[in-house]
Amino acid sequence: MSLHRRQFLQTSSFAIGASVLPSTWLAQLLLPAGEMKILRNNVGIFTERGGTIAWMIDKEGLIVVDTQFPDTAPHLIEAIRKQSDRRIDLLVNTHHHGDHSGGNIAFKDIVNRVVAHKNSRANQERVAIANKAEDKQLYPDTTFDTTWSQKVGAETLSMHYFGPGHTNGDSFVHFENANVVHCGDLMFNRRFPFVDKTSGASVSNWIEALGKARKTFSKDTLFVFGHSADGIPVTGTEQDLAAMQNYLSKLLKFVKKEIKAGKTKEQLAEAKLQSIPGAEEWKGQGIERSVNAAFDELMEGKK
Repeated sequence: MSLHRRQFLQTSSFAIGASVLPSTWLAQLLLPAGEMKILRNNVGIFTERGGTIAWMIDKEGLIVVDTQFPDTAPHLIEAIRKQSDRRIDLLVNTHHHGDHSGGNIAFKDIVNRVVAHKNSRANQERVAIANKAEDKQLYPDTTFDTTWSQKVGAETLSMHYFGPGHTNGDSFVHFENANVVHCGDLMFNRRFPFVDKTSGASVSNWIEALGKARKTFSKDTLFVFGHSADGIPVTGTEQDLAAMQNYLSKLLKFVKKEIKAGKTKEQLAEAKLQSIPGAEEWKGQGIERSVNAAFDELMEGKK
């Protein structure tokens, strides 16, 4: 086992306290260490371990979207400080999972406002209470229902909620002038997604939410993804959102067919599936999470 992997396993235990992700899934979230990359205008991304972070830095404004873990967030702050020493105007969470909001606490004394969807805050509080980790949280102080917007420096940031998907509190975050949208975990690029049914996830509405995003944003929009498969970029186009829609649609179609054939969830697990028919480009570990979530959702619909 490499030193980097050992360090990851040692530090992940805290992050799980702010998330429902199992450790085997967290082990798949490794990304290149400490990368700060510019995308458009003054907007860029930071990757180290966990969900992709987006940022905007100009002379009159500073925005951060998602924070990864408590031990990686200081690395982001250090990288930001090489470009700007101003207070952070906005800290945004795409959703509550610990690999996206666990690092919030590192920003406690240096940020003016923390924003997320109202369900994201509720989920963060619920999980923190359950794990007795309330003292390790920096909760959003500003929440919204469907849309929210604020001008920061030369950029305007808007947030959009299209209903439950990966959880019941996922937002699309739009840097309007740069035309960059952070999708959070509504986009797993060519990688089997985690579907958090304990936090109100909906596979069927996830498909609808991606469709609404494709209509809301333009063909020129550059999208940032929460996660991607090995060797696949964490940025892309509207076509990648369409491909994710296809994956989720084929997932529901496949599981519905298996249920109709009399298959149980246990039998589907025993089959040890490697891909979903019609969406074979989605890969990695964790296919059972998609299948189990789809199975539960379809069975709930029969009640």
